[in-house]
Amino acid sequence: MDHLRRTYEQKKLDREQLLEDPFQQFQLWFTEASEAARPEWLEVNAMTLATSDPQGNVSARIVLLKGADKNGFTFFTNYDSAKGQQLASNPRASLVLYWPHIERQVRIDGIVSKTDAITSDTYFRSRPRGSQIGAVVSPQSRVVDDYHALELKAAEKDQECSNTPIPRPENWGGYCLAPLKLEFWQGRPNRLHDRFQYSRSSVNASWNLNRLAP
Repeated sequence: MDHLRRTYEQKKLDREQLLEDPFQQFQLWFTEASEAARPEWLEVNAMTLATSDPQGNVSARIVLLKGADKNGFTFFTNYDSAKGQQLASNPRASLVLYWPHIERQVRIDGIVSKTDAITSDTYFRSRPRGSQIGAVVSPQSRVVDDYHALELKAAEKDQECSNTPIPRPENWGGYCLAPLKLEFWQGRPNRLHDRFQYSRSSVNASWNLNRLAP
């Protein structure tokens, strides 16, 4: 693996290019990532979510960003899953979005809380019916006997609710990460990457912006 490397040469990032509001800066970069030419399989809203338990054991997985505004960054999952249990005991978490087609990444650290029921209901209703059923029948992160058992449960739920909407399970819904740090990374030649970090001491404090060494 040590021979695998590439050079980043598309763009550079200067302080003058950055907006004062990190949320607006994120929206700008997300739009650019969405509109830039990319492979069909690349999901620009895919992000790594890292969580930990009170003992410091860290877990990471890919989830999908479903909302970003001044309140934070929203994703949805099973509250009883491994990540849900870790967030219940330690609400500090980190997100990373990596866009290789434009040689950029965004790192986000902050405090996570559950979204309100209306937000969770609205998103759940927008999902394909199959995804709704999957959320109902899957005991996420737990040991199951086999895949066929899940398929049977899904088929039973589909038949049970054949003429009615699928209700959102109480243990499924949204989380919103309110950021304390956002880092914007632009790949540069010779690993001298451009890194700028917005940081604040609390969710109500003003932002500081600094360049970080690569």
